[in-house]
Amino acid sequence: MKVLVNGAGVAGLTAAFELAIRGATVTVAETRPGLGGNASWFAGGMLAPWCERESAEQPVLDLGRDAADWWDAATPGQVTRAGTLVVAAPRDAGELDRFASRTTGHRRVDEDQVARLEPDLAGRFRRGLLFPDEAHLDPRQTMAKLHDRLAAMGAAFHFGADIRQVCGFDRRIDCTGMAAVDDRLRGVRGEMLILRAPDVSLSRPVRLLHPRFPLYIVPRADHRFMIGATMIESQSGGSITARSIMELLSAACALHPAFGEAEVLETGVGVRPAFPDNLPRVETSGDTVRINGLYRHGFLLAPAMARQAAEIVFRQHEPVESTHETDRERRSARDHGDNPGGAACGARL
Repeated sequence: MKVLVNGAGVAGLTAAFELAIRGATVTVAETRPGLGGNASWFAGGMLAPWCERESAEQPVLDLGRDAADWWDAATPGQVTRAGTLVVAAPRDAGELDRFASRTTGHRRVDEDQVARLEPDLAGRFRRGLLFPDEAHLDPRQTMAKLHDRLAAMGAAFHFGADIRQVCGFDRRIDCTGMAAVDDRLRGVRGEMLILRAPDVSLSRPVRLLHPRFPLYIVPRADHRFMIGATMIESQSGGSITARSIMELLSAACALHPAFGEAEVLETGVGVRPAFPDNLPRVETSGDTVRINGLYRHGFLLAPAMARQAAEIVFRQHEPVESTHETDRERRSARDHGDNPGGAACGARL
């Protein structure tokens, strides 16, 4: 079976892998000139389903709890399993209690335990929450590793492609995110910084709770840290704003003052596709399967969505399209053969 995957972000690469291991002949077409530049490129890479449950619905936990195992198997050596530490300044202790009340899978830690977990935070926080079963990865390294593994498995990659003019495949997987033609999608702008702070060492992602601008800090190699991320209801992909830079840096310095002396290596903006309920969809229309709406949970939920899409491709009948209730609009679109985002074939890869 020949399958075309449109899009080489995290959704497209995970779908391509699930198809390839089932024996499909996979081609990945991407409009960009190479990996990068999409929302996945600016992700934090936290595999944190229990933490995300604080503001997300139960399906995010259900679908994401096996993500670390999936990434470990697909990209050996890329996943760090050190958990997630959540802290708050003493004046924001109520935020920590609220977070604890809305999540599971954690244990409370006192000041001494915080210091043992993260020595550089010693004496800075009186208590916190440790989510021991969570993990993290470097999105860029991991995407490159998955790309290389797919290529070694025989998958073909075509960058700079006009995906509207590609045909000659048995099935298509549309993983084009905000580029998809779907009026239900909205953009959620996420802004981030990458800093190099030689005087700070962290072993795991740390979330600092704050009533106005909570943030997370994800450690990467060579004392680099990803600081993120804003959540702004906007489809604008322009440069990061001065306000966001100030707020992110201010919050980072509240975690550790040495971040004030850090080198700013990069700023970035990713526009994350989201449906009204902030839950992802796997939907079918004709010979096309669509994965979209991963919102802020790309690396966490992409493996589960990819498995669903691959199972649909290899079944001969149209299945239920996702793990949560299908709304009336989606049923109506499918029943009437509506194909948003479909395009005519004009070339073959």
